[in-house]
Parts: sequence; structure tokens; C-alpha cells
Amino acid sequence: MTKPVYKRILLKLSGEALLGKEDYGIDPVILSRIAGEIADVVNAGTEVAVVIGGGNIFRGAGLAESGIDRVTGDHMGMLATVLNALALQDSLESVNIDARVMSAVSIHDVCEDYIRRRAMRHLQKGRVVICAAGTGNPFFTTDTAAALRAIEIGADILLKATKVDGVYTADPKIEKDADRYDSLSYDEVIEGKLRVMDTNAIVLCRDQDMPIRVFNVFEEGNLQRLVNGHPVGSIVH
Repeated sequence: MTKPVYKRILLKLSGEALLGKEDYGIDPVILSRIAGEIADVVNAGTEVAVVIGGGNIFRGAGLAESGIDRVTGDHMGMLATVLNALALQDSLESVNIDARVMSAVSIHDVCEDYIRRRAMRHLQKGRVVICAAGTGNPFFTTDTAAALRAIEIGADILLKATKVDGVYTADPKIEKDADRYDSLSYDEVIEGKLRVMDTNAIVLCRDQDMPIRVFNVFEEGNLQRLVNGHPVGSIVH
């Protein structure tokens, strides 16, 4: 097996990534496959932290559009990420990978509080740390949480798992002739209004020099290839 080039990574999983073929909730087949790929990376020697979204269950901004108070909607979205995190933890444990869910919102009966030093200690012991509840604050997305956690734990790279194989000049589902970037700068993402991550997350990564690799999570084996140094997807640096 190729030796991994990254010692520690932060994987950003959207809630939608867990939908698979389902219209709502979690597709157990997709969940199992993602857990298996994370397990392969951990067994190869890379420390893995995960920030997970909740859009497959509730999205705060969407709830606000339907008339729910935005702060209340964001809190509901945070709780949705905890549901996803617990499901991923269970799936990882089923393949003999030790995992800990750490929440930015205190829910002591089901998971630990997110504490940076404790998270780093879990990683050093080979446990997967699954960060839930975003930053714990309304109006901040899980993209921003991913950037923040990646910087806090000293990750080598932030891996943004999506449904497309990189960053394009336009939405490739709408514009068939859109071009894919192999590499681009943080400022190009911001100025081009490219929908990689939200602007807060991009600025945070830019200011702290945290590279972002955008890749297609639905292509089996991509995560392992990335960790082994293959240029999968697009890199923002």
C-alpha cells in the first residue's frame, strides 16, 4: 500500500452526501461505504477528523425561508448534524474503527463536548473525531466549522467531499461546457463567486494557509487516492 502523504486530515461531509438514493435521511449503503473508506485511511496511518452537515435532515437557512426563526432553524440544523455524526460513529465502529462524536453544543448523554486538546488526543490515539453541531453558533455554516476545526487541530489539508469532481467555472450540471480547475487560489474562488465553500470558510483558510481539496465522494476510492497524494479533484491554495 502506498504510504500516505498526509499525517492528519479534516474531511468535510455534507449531510446531502449521506442521502445517496434516498429523498430524506441516511442511505445505509452510502454511509457504510464512506465509513469503509475512512477506515482504510485510518488503517494506513492517517489521523482523520470529520465535520458533518445536516442538510439531509434540516437546513437552518431553508427552515428560515419557510417562516421559522433563523436562530431556531440553525439550532435545529445543528441537532441534525449530531444525528448524522452518531450514525457515522456507529458505522465506523462496525468496521472496528474507534470514533468519538464531539459536539459544539453540549449533549452529554450522547456525545462529548468539543474541546480542542481532547480532540487532538483522540486523533493521536488513532480515533476518528466526528465534529458535530457546526461552530455551535447560528448564522455560521458547517463549511466555516470545517475550516475552523481543520485549523484548530493542525490538519495538513481540508478535504471537501462533494457530488462533483472538483471546482468548475460554472455549475457543470447546468452548463455542460464548464471547465474544471486543477488548481486555483483562494482569491479566485472569492472573486469568481465559485461555490466551493462559503466565503467565511475560504477567507479563514486563506488567512491561515489551509489548503482545500474538492473531490467527488461518490467515486469509490477517491479518499484513499487523495491521502496517498494523487491529484484528485481541484485544490484551492
